[in-house]
Amino acid sequence: MKASQVNDMTIDQLNDELVKLKKEQFNLRFQAASGQLENTARVRQVRRDIARVRTIARQKSAAGKA
Repeated sequence: MKASQVNDMTIDQLNDELVKLKKEQFNLRFQAASGQLENTARVRQVRRDIARVRTIARQKSAAGKA
């Protein structure tokens, strides 16, 4: 997911995306623990996407309060 895609989302869409990414992260962790994870790079990618979504959401909420 690119930062430009995240910037175009509303705060509600960002929250929905965050929930989706957290579920995926949980599933990936579960697969890694059981030895079924094939694409180990996806764990890192999801973690960075979560950070990206949280950062943009924080910036948008701070801009709305100011």
